[in-house]
Amino acid sequence: MEHISGKEYGGERPLFASHDLYLENVTIHAGESALKECTNIEAVGCRFEGKYPFWHVDGFVVKNCLFTEGARAALWYSRNLEMTDTLVEAPKMFREMDGIRLERVRIPDAQETLWHCRNVELKNVEVAHADYLFMHSENIRIEDYRQQGNYSFQYCKNVEIRNAVIDSKDAFWNTENVTVYDSELEGEYLGWHSKNLRLVNCKISGTQPLCYAHNLILENCTMADDCDLAFEYSSVEASVKSPVRSVKNPRTGSITAESYGEIILDENIKAPADCKIKVWNE
Repeated sequence: MEHISGKEYGGERPLFASHDLYLENVTIHAGESALKECTNIEAVGCRFEGKYPFWHVDGFVVKNCLFTEGARAALWYSRNLEMTDTLVEAPKMFREMDGIRLERVRIPDAQETLWHCRNVELKNVEVAHADYLFMHSENIRIEDYRQQGNYSFQYCKNVEIRNAVIDSKDAFWNTENVTVYDSELEGEYLGWHSKNLRLVNCKISGTQPLCYAHNLILENCTMADDCDLAFEYSSVEASVKSPVRSVKNPRTGSITAESYGEIILDENIKAPADCKIKVWNE
């Protein structure tokens, strides 16, 4: 493996089609596609300032690096990435990728990040300004995670999340096969139009959660006082260890909670209209 240390590059494609390359304390200045069409790249302590540095790359390790704002859209159309201890200030990272592992990574401007990606693992990752995060991605495992940003995880499939704090309006819309354990989910309109969404030991807040959901499961969850008009037109099996402010027209299944502020079953309820709404010890 060729070792390059302490050098600076800029302009168009300075390291195009490189293979078996170890970069240490290297700076990529303004320009485009510094490491396009590469394989087996390791970058340690490097600084990326130019656009699109890693496109069409197969097999790369990024450790203790910085992607500045100018390094926008830095990792697209690539495979088999391992990134650790890195700060990503650049927006629109990770598109059309297969095989991503991020650990101890911070992304303070995560808007439109992680689109159309497959086989993704995140651990000890923190993201902010993350509107439209994880669009149309699948096979995702997340642990010890903090997120602020709306419209996240839309159209995702096969997701498992543990020990997370997710502040996101419209999270998990149109998802399929998502399970969330031991997490806080904050934001309006959670989980609409989802299929096989399962929440275990979660704290839920925000208006009108979990509507239009198919095969929704809640196990040992709590709901904040602002969770009104919940479960509209959903098929649901829910055990809620708190009061529920209001339930509106669940379609089928059962809901058990400590108490209900209001239960709305009106002429607009949809068939089979047989959801059992109960309290504990009843």
